[in-house]
Amino acid sequence: MLTSIKEAVAFITKRIGDFKPEIGIILGTGLGGLVNDIEVAHQLMYSNIPNFPISTLEFHSGKLIFGTLSGKKVVAMQGRLHYYEGYDMKQITFPVRVLKALGINTLLVSNASGAINTAYKKGDLMVIEDHINLQPYNPLIGANYEELGPRFPDMSQPYNKKLIDNALQIAQQKNITCHKGVYVAVTGPNLETRAEYRYLRIIGADAVGMSTVPEVIVANHAGLPVFAISVLTDECNPDTLQPVSVEEIIKIATTAEPKMTAILKELIKTLT
Repeated sequence: MLTSIKEAVAFITKRIGDFKPEIGIILGTGLGGLVNDIEVAHQLMYSNIPNFPISTLEFHSGKLIFGTLSGKKVVAMQGRLHYYEGYDMKQITFPVRVLKALGINTLLVSNASGAINTAYKKGDLMVIEDHINLQPYNPLIGANYEELGPRFPDMSQPYNKKLIDNALQIAQQKNITCHKGVYVAVTGPNLETRAEYRYLRIIGADAVGMSTVPEVIVANHAGLPVFAISVLTDECNPDTLQPVSVEEIIKIATTAEPKMTAILKELIKTLT
């Protein structure tokens, strides 16, 4: 793994020169529009970077975008990787390792997810304060490299409290409906049954999705402060459940994205 990371970093560094990203951003399904606000300096396709997995989804661009946003140097992943695409957890989280090696000191993550908490509505936002991992494999299983992080990383606060508080304050100031809750990660790619939604609600989840947790685990392993936010794209009340298509989910995510972008842009201004 160390060799693979070094090869990817060497390739990227050669192409971005003295550009030093401070903040890494992972953009979820239907949420790639934030790059329109970035003053772009460099763009690299995943497919050209050594050892970098390629996003197989038609609605994920598969690009690293380097540039300036809210006065800070950022690198954004326009398109993320998922377990259901057939990648293993080490492949899914490889980009986080690369971003850390490039010098980022904070990781911001977004996703589209389903609202399990019946008080939350589609189109709302939810800042993630904790998570439940129901995916079947952990990206830290196997040999541990002390250069990357400790064998047994603490996960008592996987999401940075200061960033959570700042984001909620920004949302309030901008009159944006933004909840705080627990995200549960499942494998997908199918959506859940009514019985599964009942189960997820019982175990304490407020929203459900198919990503984010592997990257957050690896970011914590690497000592990176993490902030994550969900756009709630469908309502998962088992008693009133209606069929939903991926096209509908993407449409809701795209419609709600400007609210998420507004929060992230202001939050980035607070980072040092």
